[in-house]
Amino acid sequence: MRLLSLETFRLGVDNLRLHKLRSLLTSLGIIFGVAAVICMLSISEGASADEMRMIQLLGTQNIILNSVKPPQTTQTSQGTSFLVEYGITRADVDMIQATIPHVTHVVPLKTVSYRVRAGETQSNIDVTGTTADFFEVVNIRVARGRALSAEDDLQRTNVCVIGESVRTRLFPYKDPMGETILAERYPTAIPFTVVGILQEVKTAGAPARGVEERDLNSEILIPFGTAAAQFGETTRRIGAGSREFIKMQYSGLYVHADEIENVLPVSKMVERVLETNHSKLDYEVKVPLARLELAQKKKRNNQLTLGFIAGISLLVGGIGIMNIMLATVTERTREIGIRRALGAKRRHITVQFLVETVVLSTAGGLIGVLLGVAGAHLVSSFAEWETIVRGWSVAVSFGLSVLVGIFFGMYPAMTAARLDPIEALRYE
Repeated sequence: MRLLSLETFRLGVDNLRLHKLRSLLTSLGIIFGVAAVICMLSISEGASADEMRMIQLLGTQNIILNSVKPPQTTQTSQGTSFLVEYGITRADVDMIQATIPHVTHVVPLKTVSYRVRAGETQSNIDVTGTTADFFEVVNIRVARGRALSAEDDLQRTNVCVIGESVRTRLFPYKDPMGETILAERYPTAIPFTVVGILQEVKTAGAPARGVEERDLNSEILIPFGTAAAQFGETTRRIGAGSREFIKMQYSGLYVHADEIENVLPVSKMVERVLETNHSKLDYEVKVPLARLELAQKKKRNNQLTLGFIAGISLLVGGIGIMNIMLATVTERTREIGIRRALGAKRRHITVQFLVETVVLSTAGGLIGVLLGVAGAHLVSSFAEWETIVRGWSVAVSFGLSVLVGIFFGMYPAMTAARLDPIEALRYE
């Protein structure tokens, strides 16, 4: 029986070798189907990983509060200048710290200037005051120099840590460490010494996006105590034909929960505090954990959709195999009759034809895997999209190609086996 099985396998392979071009054309549907599945899933995986990496960098245990200018904001006019007051206040911070459990850090943010100068170079860059805890809570590291410290905050020192984009814009040809940056404070400017450079925050396809809400690559961080003492609560922003003075105690907060399971309950309590203290919607609350869960659900839906679309190619390839094999049965009817007359049983005929379809689909699947992986790398190289080829996507696509060969080859194989030997011998 073992020799008979090997002989049957050899006969099936030999027949495919007799018609090399037809065999190749028959397996093209499987080849491109498998390649399409791998390419589409790898592109989707790369895009999803990019989005989830940004959300995770925001901190899954953080609740992010931002001051937002509401549509109807009270403005005090002074000629072409306007004073606008809104945003998160000290009362909000005090109530969050005093009443909400499971909060380990409340990190303040205060944007105090929007324009800086270094030597002869000027640029529109945000200068934001924060505390030393910011680096831990946002999980950002310093590539060179040092981060802001608690001592800087207490002593209100004029030091700053800059992002990688700030370095290239203000100091393209020299080392920024120890250099001075002047932050605009109407009508003068305040000098800050560079003591650290942040690691570049990279995201696929768009490095400048940073961590989405905060582009740390394009930001200058200074001690919060220095920002409050030297800039006060009012900052100036120049618009087209007018000047806007913004009075804001905090431009944002990072509320850090002690455990990940407490993040959503803490976010609800934070929202209630803000609703109590604010009569207008001049704030927004963002929860990276909730967005991460939504992104993961979106990723699964995308994978199912793209996998289904690409799987249609496999279906078409399987139909092509069945069509060719049915034609082959008709073409080889006399051969089938001779084999049956010489003692071959129906199962031997079934196995022979099934071997041919499985070999076609397996070979096509292997070639498709190679093309799919190569195509994913080409997309990543030339289109500058991140692609991630997962082992499970390769295994699933290859497994489906084999199953397609078995499923669509079964009917032609059974059709060949059911032929009447006498009628098959008489067939011309």
